[in-house]
Amino acid sequence: MLLLVALAFAGIAHGAIDTYGFDNDAQRERFAALTRELRCPKCQNQDLADSNAPIAADLRREIHRLMVEGKTDEQVTAYLVDRYGEFVRYKPAFEARTWLLWLGPGLLLLAGLGVGWALLRRRHTGELSATLDEADQARLATLLKSTDDD
Repeated sequence: MLLLVALAFAGIAHGAIDTYGFDNDAQRERFAALTRELRCPKCQNQDLADSNAPIAADLRREIHRLMVEGKTDEQVTAYLVDRYGEFVRYKPAFEARTWLLWLGPGLLLLAGLGVGWALLRRRHTGELSATLDEADQARLATLLKSTDDD
């Protein structure tokens, strides 16, 4: 029984932990911020800091290497975007290709508010209520009278 428990926790005990040497706490915080802002190309919905994918580990090492070389955050991000595409960013740059991504939710909200306002205005003015002409009213009266007789 003890052997089964030991085997169950063996994967946890041998999990790889990335350790990187930094000159100061500011570099460590920069590294942490960059790895939280960039997406794992394989996992797609995890940032590099949380991903266990081998590509994420490689990218963390690459970010560390670029930081040690003295690259700025923008240069590191540009390097990864050039290599993996705009998808690697959680917050893509605002440009001609991404304007709909940035403005789309606001435009949809405005459109929804406009439709709601128009419907409320029509209801308030009575445009939605149906009116029957004299022939339809006579037919309705006949139908109602015939159901009352039954």
